[in-house]
Amino acid sequence: MTEDNTQGRHVRVVLVDDHRMFRTGVQAEIGETGRTGVEVVGEAADVDQAVTVITATRPEVVLLDVHLPGGGGVEVLRRCAPLMAAAENPVRFLALSVSDAAEDVIGVIRGGARGYVTKTITGTDLVDSVFRVQEGDAVFSPRLAGFVLDAFASTDAPPVDEDLDRLTQREREVLRLIARGYAYKEIAKQLFISVKTVESHVSAVLRKLQLSNRHELTRWATARRLV
Repeated sequence: MTEDNTQGRHVRVVLVDDHRMFRTGVQAEIGETGRTGVEVVGEAADVDQAVTVITATRPEVVLLDVHLPGGGGVEVLRRCAPLMAAAENPVRFLALSVSDAAEDVIGVIRGGARGYVTKTITGTDLVDSVFRVQEGDAVFSPRLAGFVLDAFASTDAPPVDEDLDRLTQREREVLRLIARGYAYKEIAKQLFISVKTVESHVSAVLRKLQLSNRHELTRWATARRLV
């Protein structure tokens, strides 16, 4: 990575992601404060930890994964709303996720995040995105900006889907993969969870949506363009 801290910039950041190795990688990539200007002041792996760490450290920017145990990134945003709305030194959120699904992007932006970038981003670009969010800009990976424009600029944007809102972020991810025809073992491998956990998520989705089997689930998801 090239030198990023040429103008003496400094930003305090909290990393929120349920994969420890990913947090370690981001810390190594952007967390050398003397070189990048980024100071990582805390980490969290689930919703409760995130709210506790963010409240205690009051960072300027939070790098937030969308899919987290305890309710997902949207729940972190909901519980940190007073910090985002603070008149002085507001906490700003930048989503950093493997997901590029429209509903994930729109969900966290509606929740108050200032931007959304995928985990394919380079370290240099991530540092730049963090500073831009600190300064109040909105930052998106190129393809994702269109989702937000479509959702917020269009006068005929679709209403919030109450059925979909009953599902957690993880349940939505499992739903999408089931609808795409993935086997339970493939879903478990892709999401770094056990097959038993996948089965539990599928059962919860079927119950919440009042569906009987994965074929009905696939039709339901296809009708809503979630596949």
